[in-house]
Amino acid sequence: IASWGPFAIHAQWCRRWKDSIDRKFMSLFSDFPEMSFQQAGAVARTIAVPAPPSQRPPMYCAGCGSKVGASTLTRVLRRVRAEAPDDTDWPGRNAIYAGLETPDDAAIVQVPNGQLAVHSVDHFSALVDDPFIFGQICVNHCLSDLFAMGATSHSALALATIPYGTDPKQEETLYQLLSGALRALANAKTFLVGGHTTEGASLSLGFACNGWIRPDQVWRKRGMVPGQSLILTKALGTGTLFAADQQRQAKGRWIEAAIDSMLQSNLAAAECLKQYGATACTDVTGFGLAGHLLEMIQASKVNVALEVSALSLLPGAAHTLNDRIVSSLHQRNQASVISAMQSAIPTERLPTHLPAFQILFDPQTSGGLLASVPSENTSDCLAALHRLGYGQSACIGQTSANTDSALNHASDSALDGASDRPGARTKPLTITKW
Repeated sequence: IASWGPFAIHAQWCRRWKDSIDRKFMSLFSDFPEMSFQQAGAVARTIAVPAPPSQRPPMYCAGCGSKVGASTLTRVLRRVRAEAPDDTDWPGRNAIYAGLETPDDAAIVQVPNGQLAVHSVDHFSALVDDPFIFGQICVNHCLSDLFAMGATSHSALALATIPYGTDPKQEETLYQLLSGALRALANAKTFLVGGHTTEGASLSLGFACNGWIRPDQVWRKRGMVPGQSLILTKALGTGTLFAADQQRQAKGRWIEAAIDSMLQSNLAAAECLKQYGATACTDVTGFGLAGHLLEMIQASKVNVALEVSALSLLPGAAHTLNDRIVSSLHQRNQASVISAMQSAIPTERLPTHLPAFQILFDPQTSGGLLASVPSENTSDCLAALHRLGYGQSACIGQTSANTDSALNHASDSALDGASDRPGARTKPLTITKW
């Protein structure tokens, strides 16, 4: 319909005419000619305002060209040093000959007389959006390898990848990341003695951790003996929960509980386990509980009766596993363990639909410690762990003598407890009480 004063007309061409007028008008605000750099300079001179330099490079290089800028790094280190706790009275301070305070190319640390140096490295991409929280989680995860060996952590080197961005954005991200890392390192009285930063598509962080230990205090995975209890110090489920979070299927309170668990260091737990006579230990991380326990079984050549019903699960983990939401590493963990135990537990008899079964293969980030302690110390050890704040600690199994250490010769009754048939072979792993 077209109208003008007292006149009006109705026709199809009116709509087309109106559409043409509107499009011509809108093109004034959308179809701009490409401006050359010379034109941009001319416009800038005309309005007497200098054109601001771009904060983004025209391309991102690889190799050493991918490092974070020196000025950005200098400003970040100045900020974190100003806020770092006083470490002058920490044990091992005098052992650092060259560290973060000096511009040398490497850190130099003296190992105390009569002790062994212990080294470990870990690195992974961010699973939370907050770099401050991620820095703490990553430190706890990386230091756990030292604690699981019975070692005292001393120093660490950081390996950080910062997402592409402007200098101010990268500076703030790196500052938050290192501030979180230094907080967790301070809790363990561990020095940051150096590191390396690079740019990349996503945030990631890792640490090369150093510690020391007396030769007679080393924990090894092969240290389990018959007549011991297996104690796990944290609940399981970070893998499935963060897989659900990526799919927007996790509740906020579930993720909050998982983060709280990951923020808890294993240092105090390791000291407690040592006090109650632990002889073998490992941290439960990427390979899941079953994978890490299998490593201990194979190294120690003992049988383990695992009480699955005693496992603690993080809030929401059973729900997400019921919905078949698992980590990308979950299936490979499961396949690896089942392949190693293919005769011990026939595949067709496995209750693969149960969360209690699937949680065995869930990869953990900053997971708990799994240790073997004398059975007579179990109750006192658990009580002490609970007092220290490890409220999800539990006894999850028992060790016994193994008369046949070959996994592929185990009895087919693995799900039903130890066989009492005369001459029956024992099982390296018995899974009970679903």
